[in-house]
Amino acid sequence: MKIVAFGGSNSTQSINKHLATYAASLFENADIEVLDLNDFAMPLFSVDLEKEVGQHDFAKAFLAKLGSADILVVSLAENNNNYSVAFKNLFDWCSRIAKEVFQQKPMLLLATSPGSRGGASVLEIGRNALPRYGADIKATFSLPAFNANFDLDQNKITNAELDKELRNLIKECF
Repeated sequence: MKIVAFGGSNSTQSINKHLATYAASLFENADIEVLDLNDFAMPLFSVDLEKEVGQHDFAKAFLAKLGSADILVVSLAENNNNYSVAFKNLFDWCSRIAKEVFQQKPMLLLATSPGSRGGASVLEIGRNALPRYGADIKATFSLPAFNANFDLDQNKITNAELDKELRNLIKECF
């Protein structure tokens, strides 16, 4: 089974990429590929630019990566209660090539933030919007107060209750 995981941020220190990587590691017998949105950086989408350059090769490459997966693990970064610009721009370029960006792949949808809501606003947006673009969301999970509940050195959730909740979601839904 192949898992493609990514955090919906272009930060080189993305806490959402850390969470997605950790969650992907909890799947048994999985081949895991973690994507970095910086590898798919494109100019700001516009229909005028699309007319000029056509379908961007990075968008095609990202869609191919998603297509190679059996399961997607996506952790959305929250910027001003919404998707990060990096994720939204990549998503916009991809959706012009294929409306079913997520290609009906089973998805574990996550979010985290340093705050107590753990990216709840963007998680709700994603839960409502992404199925219209081919996301088969099997489970969602929010990790609040990332810095208090995640150890970057060990790359794992340190709050036993939250860790158990995520592990149980994976066992039950996948």
